[in-house]
Amino acid sequence: LVVRLMAENPLLQVDLTFTDGIVDIVASGIDVALRVATLQASELVAVRLVDNPRVLCAAPSYLAAHGCPERLVDLDGHACLTLHAMDAWPFQQAGQSTAKRIKGRLAASSVDTVLAACVAGAGIALLTYWDVAQELANSTLTAVTLSDAEPEQLAIWAVLPTREHMPARVRQFIHALKIELTMPMSALRAAGAE
Repeated sequence: LVVRLMAENPLLQVDLTFTDGIVDIVASGIDVALRVATLQASELVAVRLVDNPRVLCAAPSYLAAHGCPERLVDLDGHACLTLHAMDAWPFQQAGQSTAKRIKGRLAASSVDTVLAACVAGAGIALLTYWDVAQELANSTLTAVTLSDAEPEQLAIWAVLPTREHMPARVRQFIHALKIELTMPMSALRAAGAE
């Protein structure tokens, strides 16, 4: 998307920074940050771009060897793959938010590491649709549905220092990004309806 926008706008200059940490975008002079998280209250302006459902998933080989959990409590008997600082997975159960304490044999600071371990059959992971869309589509991962709980959902947000004096380049980027992200989500919803 960025390459396409640069081709369409020869004067556009882009400086991308990738980090999982929260950056002070005002102090850093950043025009827009993309966040995939539950946002905390702040003075920043947040624009919801698209939903980003969390997906409980595992490799077919893991499920064949260990069975598929049917209820939230069943996760206690499974090897769960976690991200650092996320030892509890957020779920909706009976209309209420609940945090399920997870103990697993592997914890990592990188989504890519958890994803690779999950694909390799090391256990069950809770990742976002954007992390696992390709693996779900090519069946290297299988979505796990629980009868009594579903993962709490996330969104992808554009976070801006202010709504006032928003540069045209930022408005155009956010508009293009929203369109780009909406297309795969439409396909996911259509697949879920089948």
